[in-house]
Amino acid sequence: MSDAQKARTNGVIEVGVRFRHNPKIYSFVAEGMRLSIGDRVLVRSEKGVDMGEVMELKGRASQERAEELMPVVRKATEDDLQHIEEQERREKQAQNICAEKIEQHGLPMKLIDASLSFDNTRLVFYFSADGRVDFRELVRDLAKTFRLRIELRQIGVRDEAKLLGGLGPCGRRLCCKTFMRDFEPVGIRVAKDQGLALNPNKISGLCDRLMCCLLFEHETYCALREELPERGDKVITEHGRGIVRDVMMLKEQIEVQLEDGTEITVKACEARPWDGGEQAGEE
Repeated sequence: MSDAQKARTNGVIEVGVRFRHNPKIYSFVAEGMRLSIGDRVLVRSEKGVDMGEVMELKGRASQERAEELMPVVRKATEDDLQHIEEQERREKQAQNICAEKIEQHGLPMKLIDASLSFDNTRLVFYFSADGRVDFRELVRDLAKTFRLRIELRQIGVRDEAKLLGGLGPCGRRLCCKTFMRDFEPVGIRVAKDQGLALNPNKISGLCDRLMCCLLFEHETYCALREELPERGDKVITEHGRGIVRDVMMLKEQIEVQLEDGTEITVKACEARPWDGGEQAGEE
């Protein structure tokens, strides 16, 4: 039995919890609870009580670690789940009202989502904008309308895609919405290393930034580039000498133009470097 399985039955365990409007996973400590991945739980944070979903069982927590983390209060009940459904309805209404307020104040911002805390004391609006926005008057207006504590949080385009989700060019749900925890910078060098056409429509995601999945195979491409010849290299094949015109890294094949102009495709392992002094067929 693993540590996580033992901790589920007794003792104090550390769990990773994700909230409805925040794709990041936060650690909490649960004592005397039998929890499984996918369970809905109420947790206590610095901002009050909120509901989240258990995404990770991290095993038994030491006493020192347990003292550092905020606690899981209890597993969610049917009443709690119905309460969340009612909150989601109120959040949609609040989002519509906030959008109207933004238009009235003439602010250059795009409203993305609204989040109401579980205890109905705090209302958070997420928005994106090209630069800094002075929304102080808007906050006062919203606080007067809803009579709650109001927070406005500006997020970037990648966080917007992670929050809203959608389907990528591959037809699957966005990686950032499903399993990715954090963003890593993706530079144009990554696309060049993989020999991709530098067409923004082909290598950009829904956020209009370079697709995160370009990083998934980047190490493999870099390793293959070190082992395979490059375009323009002179090589010797069983068919004669020639120059590498193209490299198909994943297939580990190269396209070679022989001295007589013929173009052939061979396995990279079947070609040897040619420094100009070696004759074809020589060992």
